Amino acid sequence: MRILWRPFAFSRRLLKVENCRITESESIPLAWTSLIQKLSRATGIFLLDQRKRFSTMPETETNQRDSELFAPPSDVRGMTKLDRTAFKKTVTIPVLKVRKEIVSKLMRSLKRAALQRPGIKRVIEDPEDEESRLIMLDPYKMFTNDSFEKAELDILRQLNVNPQISKYNLELTYENFKSEEILRAVLPEGQDVTSGFSRVGHIAHLNLRDHQLPFKHLIGQVMIDKNPGITSAVNKINNIDNTYRNFQMEVLSGEENMMTKVRENNTTYEFDFSKVYWNPRLSTEHSRITELLKPGDVLFDVFAGVGPFAIPVAKKNCTVFANDLNPESHKWLLHNCKLNKVDQKVKVFNLDGKDFLQGPVREELMQQLGPLSKERKHSVHIVMNLPAKAIEFLSAFKLLLDGQPCGSELLPVVHCYSFSKDANPAKDVQQRAGAVLGISLEACSSVHLVRNVAPNKEMLCITFQIPAAVLYKNQTPNPENYEDPPFKRRRTDKAFSEEKTQIASVT
Repeated sequence: MRILWRPFAFSRRLLKVENCRITESESIPLAWTSLIQKLSRATGIFLLDQRKRFSTMPETETNQRDSELFAPPSDVRGMTKLDRTAFKKTVTIPVLKVRKEIVSKLMRSLKRAALQRPGIKRVIEDPEDEESRLIMLDPYKMFTNDSFEKAELDILRQLNVNPQISKYNLELTYENFKSEEILRAVLPEGQDVTSGFSRVGHIAHLNLRDHQLPFKHLIGQVMIDKNPGITSAVNKINNIDNTYRNFQMEVLSGEENMMTKVRENNTTYEFDFSKVYWNPRLSTEHSRITELLKPGDVLFDVFAGVGPFAIPVAKKNCTVFANDLNPESHKWLLHNCKLNKVDQKVKVFNLDGKDFLQGPVREELMQQLGPLSKERKHSVHIVMNLPAKAIEFLSAFKLLLDGQPCGSELLPVVHCYSFSKDANPAKDVQQRAGAVLGISLEACSSVHLVRNVAPNKEMLCITFQIPAAVLYKNQTPNPENYEDPPFKRRRTDKAFSEEKTQIASVT
């Protein structure tokens, strides 16, 4: 057996080649065969001269991929206090020497061969010749001049460039590594690595797991270092308070200023992130609901927060009634309405959700659905975005209104959010909402999957029109509106049909 030192300084592990026999069962790419055969004819052990900064690379190089080439040094494992100087590392990169005046023209033809590594320049000055430049090449593709493709060699000949590949010792520092690479090198092997977060203005909001907590301050600092514009990193340390929908947080690194400004769907919001609820992952859902409403429509936002539903809808020239129990959310909701110049179109309340429904909502519905309602051409929507408890508030609709019911096409449309851990989340939400209302919603509602919150936990939105028999006192099911008990709704409402999505797509 002959032992060859892996050239190109990729790693200090040894590559063993025995008799250079390749079988179908061996996990060695066929492209390596010819190279290994060449290596088998080489005598002795070849060592790269690490003392030389720039020298000619030998012809007998192996192209075996080494995933550790651009990984941080192994001795940073277990670091809990960030030491940026510990991430220095020298790697050997193949380079091509060219005249500086042809670099731009040549780079267009060497896209395949050139190094594609963010944060590392692909063209550097030649330390030995100021009239030349060195083009960094992909160390996983380029080994000798035989590594160039025919078209690339043709361009090199046309430009009178020697295809001889040389080596260059490149020093990597903390700035050259990605956040995920840094954390993977620091955290215990085999553990999940946190490289993602929710961005709320200048704040990075993380949800760290237990095994990551010993490294929390380091993780926070890395997030700040590697994401321009982020000046503070926080970690949620308890579940969302269902009363005010905020949570306690710990500042991991950076400034403690939680006053922030965000822009979502062409709307600007300002608030204190430590005192209100804001989830940037709901941007698409905010937009989806906004698009359902048309100018002149009416929206009741029962749990409005700082206004991500209410304000975009008001900007469409709709009338909005927005409520939130949290005094801080109420304050910033008022502020954001003025900030976006819709304060004349939004009526803001600071009430419990049930009190809001049985007070201002009831009063407005009595007018909207009164004797003149047949002349009304706009729709009424009610958004209830409190997934942990919103379904419970549906009971407030039971026998809410007095008088004669309006036509079914004028009845309010409810968009109620909920979480589900059920194997069939759509059916689960329909059944739970129906149980509160005392009717079946399976044939007359649509369910939209909003997002996956956690493994086996979904956030969904159930949309339906409130039946007159539920909404009005002393009413019985109207056969004109429902075909069969319990209140199977005829699908004649065009607006509702346009909103309806296939429940099967969720299940």
